[in-house]
Amino acid sequence: MRRTWWRGGAAVLVPAAIAGLVWFEPWALWVDETVREAPPSAAAPTAPPHADTPPPAPPAEPVTVARGAFVSHEHPTTGTARIVRLADGTAVLRVEGLDTSSGPDVRVWLSDAPVREGKAGWHVFDDGRHVSLGKLKGNKGDQNYPLPTGVDWEEYASVSIWCDRFDVSFGAASLVRT
Repeated sequence: MRRTWWRGGAAVLVPAAIAGLVWFEPWALWVDETVREAPPSAAAPTAPPHADTPPPAPPAEPVTVARGAFVSHEHPTTGTARIVRLADGTAVLRVEGLDTSSGPDVRVWLSDAPVREGKAGWHVFDDGRHVSLGKLKGNKGDQNYPLPTGVDWEEYASVSIWCDRFDVSFGAASLVRT
């Protein structure tokens, strides 16, 4: 009887433990990935100059139009976020000096939610409008995330490092217009 109980218990507990490991990915908390992307740059001229026309003016330098510092939520998070407008009118979210935890299914979101410090800010970013800019490239370093065409960044008040699996913010930054 005792042997049957142990086999039955093992038949339930082993698959449950494996499922838990797959779902939570605890090893991701100890794995750091550092990304060092160069800042976005002005677009180069598209057509070569002709002999009878003056050379094109150099492209305008990128302009920072909003910025903010990250605050910690579920995990300690530091760094800055900037919205950079390029000469061609496109915009890029630039994350610099990021230092946060790694985790499963971590994304970078623009959100219309205000940043709240502490536990009050953990779950607010999916309550309203948000736009995913893609998976977090690395939990440390400098990264660029192009804003999709048609997205008006001025409609979004914040950036969140968002764990989509557990619906929680690792950290967030308010975007203050410059």
